[in-house]
Amino acid sequence: MKSRRQAALLDLIDREPFHNQERLRRRLRQQGFEATQATISRDIKDLGLVKRAADGSYQRPGADGPAPDTAIPALGRAAAEYLRSVDRVQQLVVIRTGIGQAQPLAIALDRAQLSESVGTIAGDDTILVIARGARGAASLCKRLRDYIRE
Repeated sequence: MKSRRQAALLDLIDREPFHNQERLRRRLRQQGFEATQATISRDIKDLGLVKRAADGSYQRPGADGPAPDTAIPALGRAAAEYLRSVDRVQQLVVIRTGIGQAQPLAIALDRAQLSESVGTIAGDDTILVIARGARGAASLCKRLRDYIRE
């Protein structure tokens, strides 16, 4: 029962942000697991869960990144602040930033887990984004240019 409850707990925190144990307890109860706050607390300790700095939600140890519901707005803020230009060549997108600003924008792009993007490579003021094809690259360029206009 403990391992099934802990597996359900991990599944829950992977899918939605939980800021407190009481909310976790209620959601586990909805899934058929009766647990006290003390049990939830022990499960959190056993699993090594930590609170995410960005929003205080529980996450697996070593999970790097903001909650999914905060990643897209964070990308918008980073793009508005750092993005200087966007160019596309087939399925490649070249992004120019100010000096020293490529890394934070690339991190925001990676954390947003956009469906158009396979991955990024960042230098000091340039990011190369590999898109999932020419259409994905065009869509990504439009999305990034929209962030500049906002």
